[in-house]
Amino acid sequence: MNFLELAKKRQSVREYLEKPIEREKIEHCLEAAQLAPSACNSQPWKFIILDDKKIRKAVAEETFGKIFSFNHFTMQAPVLVVIITEKSSKKAQIGEVLKNKTYNLIDIGIATEHFCLQAVEEGLGTCILGWFDEKGIKKILNIPKNKQVNLLITLGYPAKNEIREKKRKNLDEIRYYNNYPH
Repeated sequence: MNFLELAKKRQSVREYLEKPIEREKIEHCLEAAQLAPSACNSQPWKFIILDDKKIRKAVAEETFGKIFSFNHFTMQAPVLVVIITEKSSKKAQIGEVLKNKTYNLIDIGIATEHFCLQAVEEGLGTCILGWFDEKGIKKILNIPKNKQVNLLITLGYPAKNEIREKKRKNLDEIRYYNNYPH
């Protein structure tokens, strides 16, 4: 599969089969994330793979509440991946201050997408989540208070094989050459 085909196939999956995922496939996804570029090669990420049913359920329950219940699908994902954001290297931290950019968040975004694209290659589906109770997840997984959990990924075999049509802006709406139009 070429890269554009892979990118077109990647989508947010919210319905999974009750089928365990082979560790080898998970390791391939982690390997892809490990290869992601990062500011000053900081690699400011850690991944906690949750495939234990009890722990996974406890963490999944932290992704929705009584008021906002849109993440209930996390309960059926056979694997949850918790992404811990580490501090960037000292050199990158100086750059963050000088350039007013949060490089470690950019870096985990790149690593997360590498993980998700490899999952597609493995025949798996993913959904990246930013809505969850970070304190609750940190408590369940014994994550130190000074660490950040910025993203979760659901991972599993999609219940449906159809690829939804992507609703994206037209290239003419997002592309400019040589300057920004006024």
